[in-house]
Amino acid sequence: MALEEEDEGDSEPSIALREEIDFVVGNSRLIQETDLPNLPYLQAVIKEALRLHPPTPLIVREFQQGCKIGGFLIPEKTKLILNVYSLMRDPNVWEDPLEFIPEKFLTCSSSLGKDEERKEQALKYLPFGGGRRACPASKLGYTVGGTTIGMMVQCFDWRIKGEKVNMDEWYKGFNQTMAHPLTLTPVTLDLDT
Repeated sequence: MALEEEDEGDSEPSIALREEIDFVVGNSRLIQETDLPNLPYLQAVIKEALRLHPPTPLIVREFQQGCKIGGFLIPEKTKLILNVYSLMRDPNVWEDPLEFIPEKFLTCSSSLGKDEERKEQALKYLPFGGGRRACPASKLGYTVGGTTIGMMVQCFDWRIKGEKVNMDEWYKGFNQTMAHPLTLTPVTLDLDT
């Protein structure tokens, strides 16, 4: 999804994404759900977008029974509000937490094995919640997001009007949205070349 804007450096993820899609899928057909496992950069783009802009910034839970956490007694029926938005932008957890860098999800820590890396990731990456109370449609979200974004990148270049996209956010209750509407103009690509 190449955005045509003044700063060429900002389009690097979209160039890498288009190259991956062209290499894996080609241009004779559209991306399908079965292609997604073979498109790790596309998956990383979706994950990074959800890390920076989770579907809901706060997750509310209620303790069904009392327990002790870190030496503190938590009474039964206590409400816990988890600030997912801040957690996924925490500089103690994420390198360059405010930057869109999909490669964060492509590298595996050399000191941890794959299973340990997956467990560590589950504690710091919670766009759909986690554990038994995680969103049951998270897989659907990744699938629809992956195929939709993939097709948009595969079929179009994108132009924005004026300066860079203003990514300021607006909050109302437990929801967030862009403070300024996003307006993009699709530029068709010739898929037969």
